[in-house]
Amino acid sequence: MEHIELFFKSIFIDNMVFATFLGMCSYLAVSKKVSTAVGLGAAVIFVLAITVPLNWLLDQYVLQPGALTWLGPEYADYDLSFLSFIMFIATIATMVQLVEIVVEKFSPSLYNSLGIFLPLIAVNCAILGGSLFMQSREIATLGLALNYGIGSGIGWFLAILAIAAIREKIRYSNVPPALRGLGITFIITGLMAIGFMSFGGMLTGGDDDAKKEEKTVQVETDTETNKDLANNIKIEE
Repeated sequence: MEHIELFFKSIFIDNMVFATFLGMCSYLAVSKKVSTAVGLGAAVIFVLAITVPLNWLLDQYVLQPGALTWLGPEYADYDLSFLSFIMFIATIATMVQLVEIVVEKFSPSLYNSLGIFLPLIAVNCAILGGSLFMQSREIATLGLALNYGIGSGIGWFLAILAIAAIREKIRYSNVPPALRGLGITFIITGLMAIGFMSFGGMLTGGDDDAKKEEKTVQVETDTETNKDLANNIKIEE
């Protein structure tokens, strides 16, 4: 259940684009065609799926205070957390280079259409944000880290795919001249973000029910306690 909840939450509720507005540069620049959007989105999914678990391992066994105890008790006091950004970015850059080599080898047309934005995945704030959110939210296991990386990548993929499809259709629409281009794109992105905010209720219903049950139990307990006190007072009288 925890895996399913984290997966859907990372896609819809904590969407990288619509909830935190990360990765907007490539989201806006490479979303003119669905074909290029699909290629870049798939690359982002791959990079996040690899880098988030790798950075989780680095965080757990190298960077956190006392993480080096597996080397020996004399390393228990070491704190390498100040190296988090450098290590995370190094891991991301390595994976992006691998993606770039693979795409250039097997799909030269996609490589040429993505242009400079494929190597710029290394400095895409959405990719680094995935690892930093994983660290700040203290994801407990490697499996959950992999789940979060894939879910975050799929969320970013859906965002760029949706805006690319809309931008292809909107070319044939009568858009006011002042809003053509990035203007109408920003407006559509804002409306889509509002729509994705509605998914926030997906995981709150159960919490509300649990809170109501807790309140009911508490009221019943307080009522029984008051009755016991009243009975004790009557007995003493």
